[in-house]
Amino acid sequence: MSIDETPTPLIGLLLRLAAQQWGTDMDAAMQRQGVTGLTPAHANVIPFVPPQGIQIGELARLAKVRKQSMAQSVDLLTTAGYTTRHPDPADGRASLVFLTAKGRALRPVSRSAGQQVEQDWAALVGRDDIEHLRQTLVRLLQLGTPS
Repeated sequence: MSIDETPTPLIGLLLRLAAQQWGTDMDAAMQRQGVTGLTPAHANVIPFVPPQGIQIGELARLAKVRKQSMAQSVDLLTTAGYTTRHPDPADGRASLVFLTAKGRALRPVSRSAGQQVEQDWAALVGRDDIEHLRQTLVRLLQLGTPS
């Protein structure tokens, strides 16, 4: 089959492959800043934890993952010293997840690494294309899917 006979790739596949490339590029950028050993759990948890703490269910909703997956991610991060759990004063059955100082320290490093990856990608395809992609993805995420 020639390239001309290859079906147009679906957007979902392209998004998955782009996300995998982003992860690879972010790992490299974080390593250049001296941060190693991060897992997808870090990206699924750390960006979503507010200073006042958050329940596992809400974290899962924000990260768009299953509650069980989020609980496992938080457990990994707690063991690694990035998060901690405390009883939720408003709900005795639940706990709140908080970032430790180590977890909070990842945020500016991660942001800087992400900005570097965006600059690298913009050098490949152009800043306008990167900004258009960002705006399109934001719109899609805000609109959700039709029922």
